[in-house]
Amino acid sequence: MNAQPSAVEAVDRAAMPATLERLPSTDLLAEFSAREDGDAVSAWWLGQAGFCIRWRDLRIAVDPYLSDSLARKYAGTRFPHRRMMAAPVQPEQLTQLDFVFCTHAHTDHMDGDTLSAIARSNARCRFVVPLAERAKALERGVPADRMITLRAGDELPIGPGASVAVVPAAHEERRSDADGNDLYLGYVLKLGERTLYHPGDCVPFEGLEDWLRPHRIELALLPVNGRDALRASNGVPGNFHLQEAVELCCAVGIGRMLGHHYGMFDFNTVQPEDSEREIARMRPVCGASLVRAATRYVLKAAPANA
Repeated sequence: MNAQPSAVEAVDRAAMPATLERLPSTDLLAEFSAREDGDAVSAWWLGQAGFCIRWRDLRIAVDPYLSDSLARKYAGTRFPHRRMMAAPVQPEQLTQLDFVFCTHAHTDHMDGDTLSAIARSNARCRFVVPLAERAKALERGVPADRMITLRAGDELPIGPGASVAVVPAAHEERRSDADGNDLYLGYVLKLGERTLYHPGDCVPFEGLEDWLRPHRIELALLPVNGRDALRASNGVPGNFHLQEAVELCCAVGIGRMLGHHYGMFDFNTVQPEDSEREIARMRPVCGASLVRAATRYVLKAAPANA
């Protein structure tokens, strides 16, 4: 009898209609401001879990951390949160943004210095946050009249042909407020024919595959810095181990994965070269790699003969 395929072999090839192109990025702001051709989606890594995403005339940021607020907060502690990677852009320069999505209230995902600077320099930008964390978003400079609060199961229209489906996330555990609203959310961005998934901080949890499978996601942006008892005991909950992230993509039928949440703080990172070697050993059917700085990722329809 033939052996059953492993999780890293089980991806449905029919769910891989897109291709992911990698291009050098020399001027993020100019590239981000340009209009996208056709139905392609472009993404740039901002460091940690942050991304800028461009589709047609729509400009989005997810979890931007573009300050040194954590270094100031934790100066002199065991984990001083000093940047290993400089911010590729200053928040006040992101004047083209239509939406900022924050997955949860940890400062490297909902940073008051970053969000308040964007709000001051861009009067039309709207800020999307978990309903459970509305009060913290207000404290961190998000204007009440430009805030959109969401909970798992919602779907938010963000423009013609574009919407965002909201799914739960689990930052080592799935948590909710007294009203049952999830503290940690993931976002499925549906941009024309292209679909991307960003869970913020997340680990595998029961039901996650069922939440994701209906959306036919083409590209997952997953945190792969792992987790361990030392970090957890010092107030630093973790994320997917690399193999877990790859297995999730292959099990759900996600054709491409970019791993992130590394290279920012020395106590909470992975070595990209080691991770790429691990991916090579796994030989997954889904395309997986770690995201890199100074790179524009273009998700677009695969050629008809691919």
